[in-house]
Amino acid sequence: MKSAAAVFAALSIVALVAAPNASAHAVRIATDPAVDAVLTAGPSHVSATFNERLQTTFSAMTVVGPDGNLWSTGQPHLDGAVVSVDVLPLGPVGTYTVNYRVTSADGHVVSGSWPFHLSVAGTGKPGPPAEATSTASQNIPVWPFFLAAAFVLLGSGTWWALRRRH
Repeated sequence: MKSAAAVFAALSIVALVAAPNASAHAVRIATDPAVDAVLTAGPSHVSATFNERLQTTFSAMTVVGPDGNLWSTGQPHLDGAVVSVDVLPLGPVGTYTVNYRVTSADGHVVSGSWPFHLSVAGTGKPGPPAEATSTASQNIPVWPFFLAAAFVLLGSGTWWALRRRH
């Protein structure tokens, strides 16, 4: 058992020393509409462009109006480095906030927001209040992934140690 522990420790050290440099997380490089844009009519969709391809898992994008209601509709669309969502015809004058959450190519979740402003009232009807749409999937725990990685390392070290004995 001591040899298995020694092998595990050695493999851990090798993994840390030999690990490649971590990739930088995705960075938003453009938005449509632009940050703080003043519009006289609402857009049919909003989008954010990032500096790298995005993973298709766990993405979210919403548009919340000055009334606290959702003005986006449907699921976000991902196309390489661009995430977008359709927008309902807008209603009240004021600041609309686009919120997003995407997964970088390196697996890290990146989230943020930007505002745009509507200067002429529209005739659209809002979706539900923004608070009513939050889900548990937005708070995915990380500890199961670390636990799984520890089991894989421990199992690999044990297998290697037992194989060397024979």
